[in-house]
Amino acid sequence: MWKTHGWRDVRLGIKDLMLHKLRSLLTMLGVIFGVASVIAMLAVGEGASRQALDQIRRLGSRNIILTSVKPVADEGGQPNRNSFMSVYGLLEDDFLRIRETIAWIQRVVPVRLIRKMAALGERSLELRVVGTTPDWFTLVRRPVIAGRILGPNDDDQSNMVCILTERGARRLLATKSVLGQKIRLGGSVFEVIGIVASAEAGGAVQAPDQNVDVYIPLSASLSRYGRRITYRTSGTRELEQVELHQILVEVTEEQYVEEVARALEAMLQRFHKKTDVKISIPLTLLRQAEATKRTFNIVLGSIAGISLLVGGIGIMNIMLASVTERTREIGIRRAIGARRGQIVMQFLIETVVLSGLGGVIGIGVGFLIPLAISRLSGLPTQVPLYGLALSFGISVLIGIVFGLYPAIRAANLHPIDALRHE
Repeated sequence: MWKTHGWRDVRLGIKDLMLHKLRSLLTMLGVIFGVASVIAMLAVGEGASRQALDQIRRLGSRNIILTSVKPVADEGGQPNRNSFMSVYGLLEDDFLRIRETIAWIQRVVPVRLIRKMAALGERSLELRVVGTTPDWFTLVRRPVIAGRILGPNDDDQSNMVCILTERGARRLLATKSVLGQKIRLGGSVFEVIGIVASAEAGGAVQAPDQNVDVYIPLSASLSRYGRRITYRTSGTRELEQVELHQILVEVTEEQYVEEVARALEAMLQRFHKKTDVKISIPLTLLRQAEATKRTFNIVLGSIAGISLLVGGIGIMNIMLASVTERTREIGIRRAIGARRGQIVMQFLIETVVLSGLGGVIGIGVGFLIPLAISRLSGLPTQVPLYGLALSFGISVLIGIVFGLYPAIRAANLHPIDALRHE
């Protein structure tokens, strides 16, 4: 019996809405655009956050990056402008201390960075020369496109070999066979033995590698280029002595990362009088980014939810007008025995149909908006599944909440007064 009456009320509600198609459509527009805006804003926020999180994850949640940075001021707090040569940064002794004394470390990779002009025939290109060990390619994972990566013998024997990134190879070795080519880096000649994929440009976090890098054995870098770097700008010359520009540390377990980072910080403070080393912890950055993502989604969802609220107010306004128009109808139904609950249910069904159908259409529009944003602006977008359920659920809930007052008002009309209504 209840199912029969319930289905009858649904058909009656839909029939009344179809009698006023334009009014029903205009009422749904607020819900449609509200749902679409919620989905679109969450998709934009999710896409931007996912891009940043993916880049941090690529750095490795068990990795710690130590980077040499030039001190801004000396011990007295004044800029160090009078010294002819700047000596700062990570030391080879730091590398040995980290490897031999700190627990829970699985792998330590020393890195020297020098910019050199690379030449092959008439082509030339400035590259960042990365002097490192074979373990670099274990921590900084890039697909091998051709050839091979550095091996233990290359570093032990100071072999004059190098590995190019794909972008550097395309610009320097265009129209030539890649492997086996001899390129000149500064004043030294290296043989190309492999090509690896280039790092992705941009992003929220600076990766250890760059788009245009060339990798050589650390021992070859020290023997060919030494420990001093000369910069010439505007007719002046500046010397720097940096033993190691980076040290990449891999921890055995993710749970020990922050403890190892604190041990590294204490060690550096003990052996470095100046603040000339920066510690980057991708795991900490990942947690911060995830917390920021949650906050960002809440803010975006709340802003977009305001439009849903406006849509709900529109539904209430239309339903109140509908109650006024149908006062005599309500009086007749009450006079022939309709209960108040049936009157309430009839109007609630109409508001739920309006908000529910508007929510379904809004989901379709919400899918199209992120696609248009990605195509026109190139921004990454991703529609989260929880966003679909959340926006549709809120739209139906708003229909119930804002339709409840008009429904109760209709049910509370006195049958005699309703029948006398003109």
